[in-house]
Amino acid sequence: MGVVTKRSSMTFFSDPASHYSHRVRIVLAEKGVTVDVVNVDPDNPPGELADLNPYNALPTLVDRDLVLYEPNIMMEYLDERFPHPPLLPVYPVARANSRLMIHRIQKDWCGLVDQILAQPNAKASEAARKELRESLLATAPLFGEMPFFLSEEFTIVDCCIAPILWRLPSLGIELNEKQAKPLQKYMDSIFSREGFKASLSDLEEDIRS
Repeated sequence: MGVVTKRSSMTFFSDPASHYSHRVRIVLAEKGVTVDVVNVDPDNPPGELADLNPYNALPTLVDRDLVLYEPNIMMEYLDERFPHPPLLPVYPVARANSRLMIHRIQKDWCGLVDQILAQPNAKASEAARKELRESLLATAPLFGEMPFFLSEEFTIVDCCIAPILWRLPSLGIELNEKQAKPLQKYMDSIFSREGFKASLSDLEEDIRS
């Protein structure tokens, strides 16, 4: 392992196209954290990344001597390191429910997104596209119950959902049905947030331009 240069500020090695990197960038932006965002081509990562992260993977967050390389851990760390505004509920039961919801998003949606992005024209990806679309439509009414996803306040759960919804056009998914209206309203609200707009990479802005 090479020598890792000590840093005086926080650095975030980010894949500008990845929804996993995007969720952490949303937290950083919502918290107003001063951070050096380094956009990295995942197919040509800098040698420094391998020195920092044993998996040579993205995203990677460096805060002085601390190096994190799992996005959900990064988000919780940032919420504890910069407590205002809080993005996880205060009470244990509510916090556990938020973590469980993130786990469900990971299991139910993220794998499908990854499959579609990896091979957009493959037959298996077409099945994944259909499954994701149907799951979003089935979940749509939940988005209308509260201002944010099952919450009165913007939370880490929204940070995980928003990057997926932002990518729907590039995934080849349209939600024009009447039943999708609560979801469309939710997207309009989330995408208009200053934190969300600040989180977007140039590549992500181009997705919907």
